[in-house]
Amino acid sequence: MICKCLSLSISYAATIGGLTTIIGTSTSLIFLEHFNNQYPAAEVVNFGTWFLFSFPISLIMLVVSWFWMHWLFLGCNFKETCSLSKKSKTKREELSEKRIREEYEKLGAISYPEMVTGFFFILMTVLWFTREPGFVPGWDSFFEKKGYRTDATVSIFLGFLLFLIPAKKPCFGKKKDGEDREPSLRMEPIITWKDFQKTMPWEIVILVGGGYALASGSKSSGLSTWIGHQMLSLSSLPPWAVTLLACILVSIVTEFVSNPATITIFLPILCSLSETLHINPLYTLIPVTMCISFAVMLPVGNPPNAIVFSYGHCQIKDMVKAGLGVNVIGLVIVTVAINTWGISLFNLDTFPAWAMASNITDRT
Repeated sequence: MICKCLSLSISYAATIGGLTTIIGTSTSLIFLEHFNNQYPAAEVVNFGTWFLFSFPISLIMLVVSWFWMHWLFLGCNFKETCSLSKKSKTKREELSEKRIREEYEKLGAISYPEMVTGFFFILMTVLWFTREPGFVPGWDSFFEKKGYRTDATVSIFLGFLLFLIPAKKPCFGKKKDGEDREPSLRMEPIITWKDFQKTMPWEIVILVGGGYALASGSKSSGLSTWIGHQMLSLSSLPPWAVTLLACILVSIVTEFVSNPATITIFLPILCSLSETLHINPLYTLIPVTMCISFAVMLPVGNPPNAIVFSYGHCQIKDMVKAGLGVNVIGLVIVTVAINTWGISLFNLDTFPAWAMASNITDRT
């Protein structure tokens, strides 16, 4: 039971942690690109605003999910689990601790490429937060023309530098006699083009491009407008109820369809629905994007689930039982968040001018 609990907890923690940043999951990246293309005049969603909205959600979800997993697999003895008193370890526990210590020592000291990559990661995060903080002018305000600096500008620029910085620490001093002096031209960078081609998720790029084509075709053919008008019966419901229904629908669909495919299909429909009902599009798009990531009931839901299932310790019934609770927890917390601090953060109580302009453009 402990093995099942820890295995599934790692999968759920990876999913919950990915919600914190706009680049944490493929669904949030697809949402951001679609939103910026659909509403180019909207300057609402960026790395900072997404973090302010999603960080409390991730924190609350981690705590509540821990209680759920502990109750489901280990029982209600929370006092014993949280006890700080030292107990005598069994021989099996001592062997496990020794094995973990040996594996840690095999890692060795931190290498030069790891230090460079860690520095760039911290620098990238700082630049993302300070581009448009919202409460003070960011470094984007130093440039005259708007729209040319996005979060992608920072990541592309720092990623490009990794193609130039050598993987071995450069030595500028004189070498001793007898030491091999490698020519500078033979020094490989931290990332080579071969490594990039091997690890780049091209299927996501192609899927996103296909999603743009699908959205453009739905708009030009009038399909999205037609679907929006068919849902006019929902106008009698309050906005929070419309959002809740949309979240429940995508939560069911995404358990059987991949997350990128689900959000690619639903984004154009929800944009048209929000414009037809005069609801702020972010009121439906943000919670739906997050709920799609909660596909944790089946191995096909997301890659962490598939990896955990491949180890053979967890059966389908274990994943369904635990994942259903996490799914409900996420749905409730996201619904509460979007109707509390989400309203003030994104001004969700008004129908924005940028959505109105897009609606008029589509009709003409």
